[in-house]
Amino acid sequence: QVQLVESGGGLVQTGGSLRLSCAASGLTFSNYVMGWFRQTPGKKREFVARVDRTGGTTYYAGSVKGRFTISRDNAKNTVFLQMNILKPEDTAVYVCAAGLYVFGDYAWSSWGQGTQVTVSS
Repeated sequence: QVQLVESGGGLVQTGGSLRLSCAASGLTFSNYVMGWFRQTPGKKREFVARVDRTGGTTYYAGSVKGRFTISRDNAKNTVFLQMNILKPEDTAVYVCAAGLYVFGDYAWSSWGQGTQVTVSS
């Protein structure tokens, strides 16, 4: 049974930083692309960032590029999201996901429960 457990969320002021972690179990972690998404009430889930299986290639949504950094530690089955220069519009529940790249697209098969990030103005 795959489990993805996020941690590290909290309340931070505008301009501050947070580091999120997602610990994975029940899967061969290094076989999966890992991603971060975020969700706010009444809005669709939004892609934030993804990292390939080795950690060598990353991709970001335009709204976070240059401020957020995704990384992974395959020895610890953990993916991270370093968030800097946080803005109130970054407020959301952040969810990690595990997926595969198939037929030219990413299929996200497993999701965590999420961790709340609140940025105060």
